[in-house]
Amino acid sequence: MTTGDALLPDKPGARLKNDLRSLPTSPGCYIYRDAAGDVLYVGKAVNLRNRVRSYFRASAHHGIRIARLVAKVEHVETISVDSELEALVLECNLIKQHRPPYNVRLRDDKSYPYIVITKEAFPRLLFTRRVKRDGSKYFGPYTSAFHVRDTLQLLHKVFPLIPCGKSWSGRPEQRPCLYYHLGQCLGPCAGLSDRAQYAAVMGKVERFLQGREEGLLDDLRREMSEASDSLDFEKAAKLRNQVAAIEHLLERQKVLSESGIDQDVIAVVKDDRGAAIQMLYIRNGKLIGQRQYMLDGAADSAPSEAVQEFVKQYYADSPEVPREVLLPVEIEERAIVQSWLRQRRGSAVTVEVPQGGEKLRLVEMAANNAELALSAIALQASRDEEMAERAGLDLQEALGLPSPPIRVEAYDISNVQGTAPVGSMVVFENARPAKSEYRRFKIKWHPESPNDFAMMNEVVTRRLRAFLDGDPKFATMPDFMVIDGGKGQLSAAMQARDSLGLSVRMVGLAKRHELLIVPADETVTPDAPVFRDVELSLNSAGLLMLRALRDEAHRFALKFHRKVREKRFGASPLEEVPGIGPRRRRLLLRTFGSLEGIRRASADEIASVPTLTRGLAEQILEHLSG
Repeated sequence: MTTGDALLPDKPGARLKNDLRSLPTSPGCYIYRDAAGDVLYVGKAVNLRNRVRSYFRASAHHGIRIARLVAKVEHVETISVDSELEALVLECNLIKQHRPPYNVRLRDDKSYPYIVITKEAFPRLLFTRRVKRDGSKYFGPYTSAFHVRDTLQLLHKVFPLIPCGKSWSGRPEQRPCLYYHLGQCLGPCAGLSDRAQYAAVMGKVERFLQGREEGLLDDLRREMSEASDSLDFEKAAKLRNQVAAIEHLLERQKVLSESGIDQDVIAVVKDDRGAAIQMLYIRNGKLIGQRQYMLDGAADSAPSEAVQEFVKQYYADSPEVPREVLLPVEIEERAIVQSWLRQRRGSAVTVEVPQGGEKLRLVEMAANNAELALSAIALQASRDEEMAERAGLDLQEALGLPSPPIRVEAYDISNVQGTAPVGSMVVFENARPAKSEYRRFKIKWHPESPNDFAMMNEVVTRRLRAFLDGDPKFATMPDFMVIDGGKGQLSAAMQARDSLGLSVRMVGLAKRHELLIVPADETVTPDAPVFRDVELSLNSAGLLMLRALRDEAHRFALKFHRKVREKRFGASPLEEVPGIGPRRRRLLLRTFGSLEGIRRASADEIASVPTLTRGLAEQILEHLSG
């Protein structure tokens, strides 16, 4: 046996033995796969050969997690790159793509609010929960959506930004609205604002969101003084109000650092309950927000590994990299991570483990918050588990099930007088949403008049037939199905089931009195179905779970319906009518069913729609007849 063979496991598979013998010595990433080809683990190395083979040495002493990993590896795949920095970037992308079970993975259960300045000729200031790489500038994340909306409302009052939320090119497209005449918009929709003028205003907003308020306040006070000296008292009064509003908003922000630089402070708390990361976002010395993260796969990892993997995965997608990143423990790859962050930021970045002073105080503050967050998450998980157990027992007793249900599916139909009909399938497992199992259906049957019963029959038929056909997206059958609606919808669903020869249980959930409608007999005949009502206590855990499931099915169906309807109508001519916003468009389509229905209506009929006037009705007909 050669020296190289001595490094191999005692009884490796032929494929793994060949993989280990042919490893390159270049930097890159390695991917461990099991016998089925599924990705188990992704790692990076300066020297792939040395790193990968170290896992399989006979003398290697692994922890429980790595020992289990090594036992499952059947194939090693490598990707060579030119440098360790490139390997780090590739590793982050591969972990995000494959979500390997043996990697420490960032689990982000919440979507936090951000403020975004869009990249447009006339940028808009918007609230968002999704960060995209579209060239826009994102600020956050913030912990309170209420405070974010409050801040946006104040900024729109202080600065003449676009209040309608629409994108404008600066060309005259319509008459200016009331906001322009009130001095709260520069009127880009009417061609009354040039880009330089608007950019100056947006620059002030950006400085405020970056935490550089002092310089902004100094500029506003100087402009106010100049306006007063020029006897332009109206402008001076507006600037005075802007200064007062900003000063009031700044009173909420807590000064944590005298350095006045941008910092992200990271702390980790890890025990048998899991691993929690706490981040403090400090901008210009002020705390502007904080955020908690949970890590999956960190039970057997050291705190340093948990922090290192979090930093790489978080900053791979973060819209902002600060001047300083403060860590609670030393990490093995600190130098390369620091180089990577400098490249992402485009200027100097320091990754530091503070040993004392103000910076250590900040890390300790974050650690205290992380401990509180982990305790709160563990307590909530315990309560959720208890609630799920109670809900299962309630439903087992009420419905006569052989055991507490684990998987429950709910179905709903959404349409506007038969227009763009869709169906939704929502899944709860252990009383919690299983969103990866959600499914949606474009209903193919288009009647002359709406028929919710036929639509429900089609959706349930397609779902059950997909199960019979072996479709992996519908491979798991539920313990029972919840049909949103009364006896008619439930009968239609049961007929679909019986026509396919299946025996899954079904119940209806009527909104009125929150009654469960249960078939008296598990078979239903078209002419004489028999049902009985089951009434659960309004504070029953089982009923609360079913209501949440029903509401989620309705939300999911309605969201898909709106998307299908907007796609079907495309760029609606209604959007070109001044004064017709999203709410009025919805009212018109709900009333008349389609654009063709609106065209056939008279001005008086359109004017009878809530919030519409005779003048608007005539404008609508004029636009639709063009």
